[in-house]
Amino acid sequence: MPERIELKRELERIHKDLIKMGATIEQSMEDMIEAFLTQNAELARDIIERDDEIDDLELQVEQDCIRLIARQQPMARDLRDTAAILKIITDLERIGDHCSDISQYIINLSEEKYIKSIDDIPLMMSKVKLMVRDAIDICIRRDLELAKDICNRDQEINDLFYHIIDEIVTLMNEFPGNARQLKEFMFIVKYLERMGDHATNVAEWIIYSVTGTHDYK
Repeated sequence: MPERIELKRELERIHKDLIKMGATIEQSMEDMIEAFLTQNAELARDIIERDDEIDDLELQVEQDCIRLIARQQPMARDLRDTAAILKIITDLERIGDHCSDISQYIINLSEEKYIKSIDDIPLMMSKVKLMVRDAIDICIRRDLELAKDICNRDQEINDLFYHIIDEIVTLMNEFPGNARQLKEFMFIVKYLERMGDHATNVAEWIIYSVTGTHDYK
């Protein structure tokens, strides 16, 4: 079989596993939001267990990329594509980890009444979920405009993060007896902010894969 055809087939197989990894993370994010809103500890435990599947997919894609580089010695765009995938799976795996981290806090809070509805946390979750979904989508479509849009959206997530933290600090002063619960909310929004960063990283690596540069301005 000609080397170029074999290289293409191996890259296609890697991309399929990458998309499978992305789809699993999307499901975890959907479940995470539902578990938070409904305080569903069982669903949160399912997310934590699913993290092993995400880790296994990361390892599989990583090993396949390394084998492809060793056997096929890709050049130019194919090499950039493979290098970008190696970086992307690390960011996706971290998003999966943060879903698991947040799920543990959901379990911790599952039998407590939230002292006050913090509406901006579900809003932040929804916006981060959309960023992650779009980041996974551009791994398939290589849509540069969408990739740039994801990068630009990160500031909105950061602004929401600081707004929510300010709100939580105010609540801590009003309800000092609930400081532990509010601290756990802080950890949740911090992990959400990091998810936004990782989605941005994925978008930047797609831009690099297509253009050879990280510049998205």
